[in-house]
Amino acid sequence: MVATIDQRIAASIDGDFVLFLIGARINKWWKPHLYIPVGLAMRRMIAELESQRDLGLLHVESWGGRSAIMVQYWRSFEHLHAYARNRDAEHMPAWVEFHRKIGMSGDVGIWHETYLVRAGEYEAIYANMPEFGLAKAAGWVPAEGGRATAAGRLGKTDGSDSPAQVPEMPGPGDRGAVQDQ
Repeated sequence: MVATIDQRIAASIDGDFVLFLIGARINKWWKPHLYIPVGLAMRRMIAELESQRDLGLLHVESWGGRSAIMVQYWRSFEHLHAYARNRDAEHMPAWVEFHRKIGMSGDVGIWHETYLVRAGEYEAIYANMPEFGLAKAAGWVPAEGGRATAAGRLGKTDGSDSPAQVPEMPGPGDRGAVQDQ
C-alpha cells in the first residue's frame, strides 16, 4: 500500500533545478527486437542514477505504453549534461547503439525536452496524494498561508487571493494525516 498525505501540500526545493521530460514511441509494434532494448537501456540508466545520487538525478516518475514518458528532476543542467556525455556511464553506449540499430528508420521514436527552472519560479500542489513528482524529488510543505494559492506559491501574492473558499479538509483527528490506500 502507498501511504497518502491527506492534506494539501506544496513542493518545496531550494535553488534552481531542471525538469527533464524524455520518452519513446513504438512506431512499429511488430519489431520488439528494436524497442525492447531501448526500454532495457533506460532501466539500466535509471538504476545507475538512483544508485549514484551524486550524478544529480533527484527523482523520476514514468508511465509506459506505446508512447512512454518519463519525468525527471535534476539538480542542475550541468549534472544532466555531464551524465549524458559521460562515456563511462550507461547513457552514451545506449545512445550510440540506438543510432546504430535504429537511427532514422522510423521504427522507434525518441524525444526529450529540457526545462531550466529558476528558484521560486515554479509551483506545485498535491491533495490526498502519496509523495509524487517534485514534492517527492525535493520535499514538501503544507499548502497553507502564503502557499494556499498558485499565485501565493509563486510569490506573487500573500496567498489570500483564492477565488473561492476552499472547504475545510478533515484533519488528522478525523481520518488520520497519512492513510494507506
